[in-house]
Amino acid sequence: MEVEIGRGKKGRRAYGFDDIAIVPSRRTRDPDDIDITWNLGPYRFELPLLASAMDGVVSPKTAALVNRLGGLGVLNLEGIWSRYEDADEQLDRLAEAPPEMATQLMQEIYAEPVKAELIGRRIEEIKAEGAVACGSLTPQKVNDHYEIALEAGIDILVIQGTVISAEHVSSSSDPLNLKEFIADLPIPCIVGGCASYSTGLHLMRTGAVGVLVGVGPGAACTTRGVLGIGVPQATAIADVAAARSQHMLETGQYCNVIADGGMRTGGDVSKAIACGADAVMIGSPMARAKEAPGRGYHWGMATFHPSLPRGTRVATHQDGTLEQILLGPANENDGTFNLMGALRTSMATCGYEDIPSFHRAEVMVAPALQTEGKSLQQQQSVGMGSNGRSAVANGVGVADD
Repeated sequence: MEVEIGRGKKGRRAYGFDDIAIVPSRRTRDPDDIDITWNLGPYRFELPLLASAMDGVVSPKTAALVNRLGGLGVLNLEGIWSRYEDADEQLDRLAEAPPEMATQLMQEIYAEPVKAELIGRRIEEIKAEGAVACGSLTPQKVNDHYEIALEAGIDILVIQGTVISAEHVSSSSDPLNLKEFIADLPIPCIVGGCASYSTGLHLMRTGAVGVLVGVGPGAACTTRGVLGIGVPQATAIADVAAARSQHMLETGQYCNVIADGGMRTGGDVSKAIACGADAVMIGSPMARAKEAPGRGYHWGMATFHPSLPRGTRVATHQDGTLEQILLGPANENDGTFNLMGALRTSMATCGYEDIPSFHRAEVMVAPALQTEGKSLQQQQSVGMGSNGRSAVANGVGVADD
């Protein structure tokens, strides 16, 4: 249903994770019987999870660890690891910088050119651990670096930016033809981000095995404030999931919908899957891990843009191991540990045995979900009152009339 923004301008109402609730069905299941495995091209993962291609989240070592735990770690092939022989020295500098100097220091550190030999070496380090090697490149740089990545044995490529389209128009450069590039690529390719039905459908038509959904929802991202663009995640995921159904009708090919950002708790992850995501890509929850390279900090990959930064460094602290955050056991009651166990329990409680069936779960708009009966938790900053949430007004996505 559209609402009138003003004369000649209408918009759809859109919803984030805090605005909705999953409705239990007439059936419940044993959590031990729930299947949360996920297929991406020829690869099968025990967890429907990707670790974000952010330097404070994924290093070659943590990429391998995420894979051992059942997920997929995505290394930023244009990040610190591909710019510096000694990445740890630069990460120490970033962790020690005062807040008022963090963005300026990032701009300085990321001004160092990407080195092709380091791209190859980092991929080889992941492969040496017996892990699936996945790396991320921007559309502007993918032609410069993908061949060295292929030579090093990369298994999955992610082409990622704030917003990716299948129809980029430029008078100053030759745009990347995604469809031709992916058709010639000998490995599976994920593309994104996007936040709408039409963009998602066009990206699926490029031949990608997965599409990232999310424009600006991340904990360290300021795109929504700087540029004024984005769609709340629940609506964005549902819209792109509808595009997946249309793509299936057109081609018979299934394209994975990957919710990218905006998730902090197991409840958020569960809602993303219920809205139609096949897997989730998370950053800040994993930046809390003791093994994370960010030293208790997390930052977006547009934070260091030389002329228009669209992110910030946020303190996540280091509260537990990566295994505790993903698989438990949880030592907190706010939903930020054992994310995959929470997903499994949510599916079991609602009666769904696997991810495709969970896509059929009923959801409803429930603005009181986070606050109803929780006044004592909020007053005492415990449980659901300790995770920084509050009632959020429904977003409105604007379109030309």
